[in-house]
Amino acid sequence: MSDAAPQSQFETDEAGRLDAEAVARTLKGDASAYDLLIERYQRRAVAVSYRLLGNIEDAMDVCQDAYVRAFKSLESLQQPARFGAWLMRIVSNLSLNYRRGRKMNLSLSTDDEDGGIHENQVAALSQDSGTSDALQSAEVDRAITEAIEALPEQQRLSLVLFAIEQIPQKEVAEILDCSVEMVKWNVFQARKTLKQALARYLEE
Repeated sequence: MSDAAPQSQFETDEAGRLDAEAVARTLKGDASAYDLLIERYQRRAVAVSYRLLGNIEDAMDVCQDAYVRAFKSLESLQQPARFGAWLMRIVSNLSLNYRRGRKMNLSLSTDDEDGGIHENQVAALSQDSGTSDALQSAEVDRAITEAIEALPEQQRLSLVLFAIEQIPQKEVAEILDCSVEMVKWNVFQARKTLKQALARYLEE
């Protein structure tokens, strides 16, 4: 019973060793080794994409694109033992790009006491009454999307996965291959940046 944690760490290390070995074989021209990598992470990749897109067909299409892009960029992978986390980031980014047109409702409050911007305030940005509704709504939606896309990658993914898609922090940490505390920090920084970027609209 007491060796449960060491066994878990052993399994993690062993998975990393196998990934690094498969990456090396792939780079030497062994296509079957890459097939093994994809088989190892396919289920998780589709699950992550599905959480972001809500459509299994779209998720599978995005994952296929991710596998191809990962293969073409494999030489750039500096830590082959972390292939799984690297692939999940590619899948997440492509999924977010795929769903770019969808509205994003999120809280921009950096903590519970700072009087920050909350979901209803963001939604209200594009719900004013008047003849210019459609144009103003489109402008605000575009500003929100551009502000989110301008965030550093880890902040953008943390914010969207946790604050928008409401995926548990622990699961986000696994997808991004970082600690839960780092997820919290990235979300905090992202919200702070967005509050500044969208201040003009929030003051109107």
